[in-house]
Amino acid sequence: MTLILFVIGLVALVAGAEALVRGAAHLAGALGISPLVIGLTVVAYGTSAPELAVSVQAAWLDQADLAVGNVVGSNIMNVLLILGVSALIIPLIVARQLLWLDVPLMIALSILTLVLAQDGRIDRWDGAFFVSVLVAYTVFLIRKSRREVAAERAAIRTANLDHPSAGIVASSVGHVVLDVVLILAGLGLLVLGARWLVNGAVALATYFGVSELLIGLTIVALGTSLPEIATTLAAAARGQRDIAVGNVVGSCTFNIISVLGISSLVSPEGIKVSAQALQFDIPVMIGVAIACLPVFYTGGTVSRWEGALFFGFYIAYTIYLILHASDHGASPLLAHAMLWFAIPLTAATLIIHSWYYFRRGRIDASRELPSAANDPPR
Repeated sequence: MTLILFVIGLVALVAGAEALVRGAAHLAGALGISPLVIGLTVVAYGTSAPELAVSVQAAWLDQADLAVGNVVGSNIMNVLLILGVSALIIPLIVARQLLWLDVPLMIALSILTLVLAQDGRIDRWDGAFFVSVLVAYTVFLIRKSRREVAAERAAIRTANLDHPSAGIVASSVGHVVLDVVLILAGLGLLVLGARWLVNGAVALATYFGVSELLIGLTIVALGTSLPEIATTLAAAARGQRDIAVGNVVGSCTFNIISVLGISSLVSPEGIKVSAQALQFDIPVMIGVAIACLPVFYTGGTVSRWEGALFFGFYIAYTIYLILHASDHGASPLLAHAMLWFAIPLTAATLIIHSWYYFRRGRIDASRELPSAANDPPR
């Protein structure tokens, strides 16, 4: 019965992802909102609904390790696994807004999580702050996107082109309603499919006697991240690469300010944060978020080799979790190797790679400008 539910859940995830991406892409044009913002808000928040449901329930039942592990594990998985695999399939295009706004916000919130958790818990006041950031961030994104899209459409109309309506999506009320139905149906299938998968996975993991934190970081994080995986791959395959990247970044941000924020609000005493999460897992989440900046900057894309780098780190992180859960003697050595060698070395490589792109861009720009000394006399 568990296997049957697993298969049905997987089918529901794939179908839900396709419906969600199709509806969101069409709705973006109809409402004057860019696909990037749709990915950062509607798609990202919708695909993070399983994380929200699991973490809120865990916090309510005083299973703090499960709630924290779900958020931290999902954010690590979003970047390393989902972006990595998606970029291996097809290089992803990165919008400039991600570089100067959304990724820096994701990094700041990740660091803030570590700072607020230094006393061993995320309390209700911390949760209230996170939720207020969620509301302000969402309103800002939508207003900014509508202004930019309106300006682009006005520029097209005043350009006196042969086809003044080019680039403008004309949608009837019926089409908008259909898009909304597709989005709601997709979200429903995603949540239902993820729930079946998570229930079966948690039952198996509990049967084998592993810790709640490990369940949250691996089984639950993977199960609740399956909507992001399915949606991101579907968006990339359909050419909606703004939605694909925006979904990952938006989901990481949403996991902190909404999932962690609301979970700490409903918990009577806030969410306790274990020493293991403070010393290793949350710092890894911060390092993964910071790694996005140089990767996104180089060429404005996430290339295949960068996707392979992310995927390789995810494999190493998963191996460490398994070794640590089994009290293997090699787990401390692997943890130190990742924190003090592999991650700094990768960061240095990405920084040098980014500097190379920056210098090459300046050289190319200087070559395009005519030299004043070579200009003929007038």
